[in-house]
Amino acid sequence: MSLSKERCAELDELCRVFRIDVLKAVHSIQSGHPGGSLSVCEILTLLYQEEMNISADDPENPDRDRLVLCKGHAAPMLYRNLIEKGFLPKDSMATLRRINSQLQGHPSNHTPGVEMPSGPLGIGLSAAQGMAMGLKLNGSPARVYAILGDGELDEGAVWEAAASAPKFALSNLTAIVDYNKVQLDGTTDEVMPLRDLEGKWKAFGWNVIRCNGHDISALHDALENAKKVADKPTVIIADTIKGKGVSFMEGKAAWHGKAIPDAELAQAIEELGGDK
Repeated sequence: MSLSKERCAELDELCRVFRIDVLKAVHSIQSGHPGGSLSVCEILTLLYQEEMNISADDPENPDRDRLVLCKGHAAPMLYRNLIEKGFLPKDSMATLRRINSQLQGHPSNHTPGVEMPSGPLGIGLSAAQGMAMGLKLNGSPARVYAILGDGELDEGAVWEAAASAPKFALSNLTAIVDYNKVQLDGTTDEVMPLRDLEGKWKAFGWNVIRCNGHDISALHDALENAKKVADKPTVIIADTIKGKGVSFMEGKAAWHGKAIPDAELAQAIEELGGDK
């Protein structure tokens, strides 16, 4: 069932607020990864605030859905969603990347709601596959979501997992590629061309869906269609924009990891509609 226009509008508004909150937190500590956090905003927000079966009141439920943020540098947007779901205190974004904080630069098992630490790129899909295999063996209805960066696809370990997941018919596993086409120090075409990305995943035996990664309705339909596939994992290639919503960040590798000066923060907040 498609989301109503009203619910899509509510989630879009959450994304607007989350973008501002993440930028303020990164600015406050003058450290972090704004670009990739903004590109994955709709993906994480839809999953946490609408799709996933999770609850802060029952965080160890064996039948809960799992999410692995393989591109761990986008942790600020993950944390903002965990706050909204009640896993973390409302004021905890102010502690981002500070000593003894639960909100470190990359996800950690010390953070409530985080299923596994991530940071070293390439390991997340294998971990998500292991979770999906265990859940399937236990007869659990839970689903596992793995969010990968496109630059991360340079890692060979990703393709080892991609090759083996269809062998075990892991229909409870959905990988989502945050395909913003920009990585650490250049575009993906400049650093390591991905070429026919849809064809690669199909060749490995995955169900492949491509959609606009900033369109809540399109993302929702893709996730729902993935649930209908009974004999293989699904990968959603979500076309996104690095730094989405902030003109001077959009599509720029420089904002992969960069402190935000005062003037730029003010401009970004204004472009995102300001605090309301």
